[in-house]
Amino acid sequence: MKKLFTILFMAVTLAVNAQRQDVAVETGPFGNDWSSLSAWECPEWFKDAKFGIWAHWGPQCQAEDGDWYARFMYFEDSGQYKFHVGHFGNPSAFGLKELCNAWKADKWDPEALASLYKSVGARYFMVLGNHHDNFDNWDSPYQEWNSVNVGPKKDLVKGWSDACKRHGLPLGVSIHASHAWTWLEPSQTFDGNLTKADGMGKWWEGLDPQELYAQRHTHSTGWEKSGTIHSQWDWGNGASLPSEAYKKKFQNRVLQLINDYNPDVIYFDDTAMPFYGCDDQIGKNILQHYYNHSAAQHGGRQQVVVTGKQLTAEQKDYMMWDVERGIPDRPQDTYWQTCTCIGDWHYNQSRYNDGSYKSGATVVRMLVDVVSKNGNLLLNIPVRGNGTIDDKERRVLADIKAWMDINGESIYGTRPWKTFGEGPLAEASNPMNAQGFNEGQKYSAQDVRYVEKDGVVYATIMAWPVAGDFTFKAFARSAPSYSGKVARVSLLGGGDVKFSHDINGLTVTVPAQKPNDIAPVFRIVF
Repeated sequence: MKKLFTILFMAVTLAVNAQRQDVAVETGPFGNDWSSLSAWECPEWFKDAKFGIWAHWGPQCQAEDGDWYARFMYFEDSGQYKFHVGHFGNPSAFGLKELCNAWKADKWDPEALASLYKSVGARYFMVLGNHHDNFDNWDSPYQEWNSVNVGPKKDLVKGWSDACKRHGLPLGVSIHASHAWTWLEPSQTFDGNLTKADGMGKWWEGLDPQELYAQRHTHSTGWEKSGTIHSQWDWGNGASLPSEAYKKKFQNRVLQLINDYNPDVIYFDDTAMPFYGCDDQIGKNILQHYYNHSAAQHGGRQQVVVTGKQLTAEQKDYMMWDVERGIPDRPQDTYWQTCTCIGDWHYNQSRYNDGSYKSGATVVRMLVDVVSKNGNLLLNIPVRGNGTIDDKERRVLADIKAWMDINGESIYGTRPWKTFGEGPLAEASNPMNAQGFNEGQKYSAQDVRYVEKDGVVYATIMAWPVAGDFTFKAFARSAPSYSGKVARVSLLGGGDVKFSHDINGLTVTVPAQKPNDIAPVFRIVF
């Protein structure tokens, strides 16, 4: 009887959800046009924060086999397909929906992780709202395939949000699901075209697979089943165009998320806004709603950030540019963010096994470089399917913390100085590929990065030089960055150091004793 009641209750709940009205777009100081939306400004709290940590965690992490698993588990000649068949069975019988249900997140402790990340130095925290797999990690009334109805049976975004509030961390939510329409097309020859009627007598009875897969449409053209990855990323090049119902559902999900969870940042994994290139209205509606929603809570001034990829100069006026796994080789006039990961975006056991995580030193040097160029660093620490992180990830975090505990004042609240840096990499060209993908710089003891705060300049040498004299050329009297006579120099974590300041620059004495193993930071007062 209890089981029958549960089934009937779910059926009624889903029917009610299906009849929900569209979420109204909030009105206020921001209108529904690009000119009005360009009144947005990046809030000072975000510019001060500099460093965020991301839990890019969803049902695809259940396999612990890396990125884009829900797509490539359907490519018969891919390694992930072979892994899937070996561990779960053929995806016709055990497909994405089963993977979502198998994901239980039974060891997830958001309180402990939020506390850890705050202690490491994160000043905001990003969670995965949904990925291209189209599964919502919150109590989503407009997407029945969510973490409350299926899998963990928990509101994960709320759990993260509550923990962030307790630790004073602004909350970001990343939204990737606009791409599911084309991204899940490989499922069409397996279980991707199942309907609600096919669920009779099965665990997913009452749920409509098409609300998850969205695949009862003509396949895109322009790519082979086993061919290229990105050819349908944007809405062109033969991509099947999404239906009005699909786009409206996406908009409702995002607006409801904003209303119920009040995130401080929304990250869109899109070229500009979702559906850019086939429908600008969805993006306008979301930005108008979000900015007005925030303004209503902050005395008429919005205090939130929306990020997108590959932005034009005009688009950078109404949202923030996010660079994926890369760093511009020069400072940016408008504020920006880079997002990267110590391994794969989704947890990959092989990364642990082969020891290929980014080191704490690599992360810190990226952070210093990004901050010198007027940006923030958002770092993903992959989370295992059960909701935990592994011991090697904790070691990386411990190394970051050790440096930040000593040198954090050279990061938080700083702004670019007259010059961002000097040395071989500062003089080199390092163009980005598409949305980024140019990280991996080999920083050396000849590379320096500068920032300033309250009239004080912080100079970071990107790797420890040998003990003895080191000259910062940016302080030479002939340099455009010359700012007057230096009065005092100290090494963060090490106290005052001897220095001389002449026509050639500022020469400091680098001590033999190192307060940290990654990079020295000198505090320079005029």
